[in-house]
Amino acid sequence: MGKLTAQAIAERALEIGDAEGLDAVTIRRLATDLGVTPMALYWHYKNKEQLLVGMADHLIAGFAPKPADERPWQEQLRDLMVGLVGTLRVHPCAKHVFEQVDVIAVPNFLAVWDQALRLARTAGFGVEESCLISKYLLQSAIAIADAPVHVRPGEEYIVRAKRAGLESLPVEKYPYLVEMAGPMVDGMDAGLYDTFGVDLVLSGIEALAARR
Repeated sequence: MGKLTAQAIAERALEIGDAEGLDAVTIRRLATDLGVTPMALYWHYKNKEQLLVGMADHLIAGFAPKPADERPWQEQLRDLMVGLVGTLRVHPCAKHVFEQVDVIAVPNFLAVWDQALRLARTAGFGVEESCLISKYLLQSAIAIADAPVHVRPGEEYIVRAKRAGLESLPVEKYPYLVEMAGPMVDGMDAGLYDTFGVDLVLSGIEALAARR
């Protein structure tokens, strides 16, 4: 293979994390997969903590926040959140990666965070409110992207059992759970799920801004 890069290591680590979980991501496993010695990886990542930071940075590197422009802050904020959700959804292990790192150590995440703060201030929110908005927005993006919208292979029986359980509830007591048992457990269109989630979060921020 060509010259081993930090990006190539992080990409392979994400692939393993997506398929097998983060516990399977080790320096020794990566070295074997990449056809190098563990020492070659230590040039880039001294330990798994550094590797996880590299994985997180590589995740966000796929989404480059646009620089400030003349569009309304609402449009810029939507671009930010939609882009982040789309980038994170590519890797099922993304949420777990960010749970295990200090985001202050992730340069690409800091760029997204700083832009979210700028847009909140542009919308007229105070310092503390802007901090809260940026945290809720980024955490919501991670949560939306992490949610499965389709039945995973091997879980069909579990899903059928859950649906049957909801449909068998007393309809006079739980009419809406019975009516909506299908979409509640069978999954739904990913585009609808993500778009509605983004709309829900941003509508709240816009409503608060309008009251300023």
